[in-house]
Amino acid sequence: MTTPIIMVLLMIAPLLLMNIASRITHQPYNVYPPAAVGLVLLFSFTSIGHFRQTELMAQMLPAWVPQRTLIVYLTGALELAIAAGFLLPPARRLTGWVAAAMLVILLPANIYAAFNHVPMGAHASGPRYLLVRAPLQLFMFVWVYWFTIRTPPTALSAAP
Repeated sequence: MTTPIIMVLLMIAPLLLMNIASRITHQPYNVYPPAAVGLVLLFSFTSIGHFRQTELMAQMLPAWVPQRTLIVYLTGALELAIAAGFLLPPARRLTGWVAAAMLVILLPANIYAAFNHVPMGAHASGPRYLLVRAPLQLFMFVWVYWFTIRTPPTALSAAP
């Protein structure tokens, strides 16, 4: 169960560190770049599992899904591309949409893995793992939406 904690820490650490630095230096900062860096760290971290534990991740997909190993490699590559996209401010919003879609699309694999006790991470503990995984997935989705997709309040100024 340490992986979800690592994921949350990777995602929020840059924003927390920037906040601490801002308080020490009394300098304002823009929350969006460090929040995006957190997403870079998160998606880079999660992509590693696709390449280091490929066969276990393939078991998270039902047997009827063709080319499960290839799908695991492709989604790992997509997560790396998402991480790279968050590094580029002009691509950040589009990358956010791709990341949000991926989080929604991959949730059923986590549900399947939990109900089938797939020995990948805490999925082996069964459906109760979803009490952690589903809120984590929602938190990640909200973070992606809030810091990359939605229009920041400062950009909502009235038209002349």
